[in-house]
Amino acid sequence: MVKLLRENVYARCILTALRIWIGVEWVRASLEKIGSPAWTGAQAGTGVDGFLKGAIAQSTGPHATVQAWYATFVKDFALPHAKLFSYTVSFGELLVGIALVLGCLTTFAALMGIVMNMAYLLAGTSSTNPNMIVWQMILLIAGFNAAYFGLDYFIIPWLRKFVRRVEGSFQRKTHMPHKLSA
Repeated sequence: MVKLLRENVYARCILTALRIWIGVEWVRASLEKIGSPAWTGAQAGTGVDGFLKGAIAQSTGPHATVQAWYATFVKDFALPHAKLFSYTVSFGELLVGIALVLGCLTTFAALMGIVMNMAYLLAGTSSTNPNMIVWQMILLIAGFNAAYFGLDYFIIPWLRKFVRRVEGSFQRKTHMPHKLSA
């Protein structure tokens, strides 16, 4: 299955359509937030504030949907910085979406999408998050094949050459001469 996802030409076409669809979904979600005063406008932070308070409320009771450790993180860190989280979520979704649509740093974008979806799940929401995680995991497993028809076709080879050059110069600079025996 992994070989099919990573090497098959037909899978490449399906992965491209999947990647673009997921990217469009991220862009759509972000534009709803970016256009909202509660997320990025005059009242920035109030949208995420309500979401975070809802997560805290779901952390109590015999069958809590939000784990105590995550509720503590939300209460002690995220909630006091609601305005920062509001902008981070809104523009993070936009960046992930654009990167997936263009096929630019695709595996990293898919990973960041999974991180955001997991944060939403941990906060007690389900919606399309489980589905998005599965689809983005498929993109991660497919690797370069998922981004072949995108900017990664040009970016990844350049990055590989750049990393090899940096590694080579680092190895030359840190090369230690052999110890002389006594």
